[in-house]
Parts: sequence; C-alpha cells; structure tokens
Amino acid sequence: MAKTQLGARVDDDIAELARARAKDRGLSVGDYIAALVKEDAGGLRRGLDAARRFLDDHQTVFDEAEGADRHAPGAHAA
Repeated sequence: MAKTQLGARVDDDIAELARARAKDRGLSVGDYIAALVKEDAGGLRRGLDAARRFLDDHQTVFDEAEGADRHAPGAHAA
C-alpha cells in the first residue's frame, strides 16, 4: 500500500508522549498515529451503526409522531 507523508506540529510534551506510547506498543510514531486514527474512525462507525439500529428498531414511533403532527390543527401554514 502506498504511504503518504503527513506533517503536524505539536507541543514538545505531546511529541514525547507519542514517541513513548509508540515505543510501548512496539510501533513507529507513524504507525502509532495511524492506529489511533483507525481506532477513532472505528469508534465513530460503531456509533453510527448503533444509531442506525436504534432508528431501524424505533422508526415507526417517529413516523407515528410525525403523522400526528401533520394532522394537528394549525400544523401547516397556508
């Protein structure tokens, strides 16, 4: 897989922490940052999947509530 070089400026203490954590995991700093990005994106994906499951399970409740609103007096402007 092709690799792209990125550059980022961080405080010295963050840079040292990144180096130490990467070393603890047996990774280069670049691989450590890539793993963090993947973990972050995976967490977002899990949250979106959970929201989708919630809507799939409860969509009828929302549909019924919206339908009730449409039939309420004064619900629509002329």
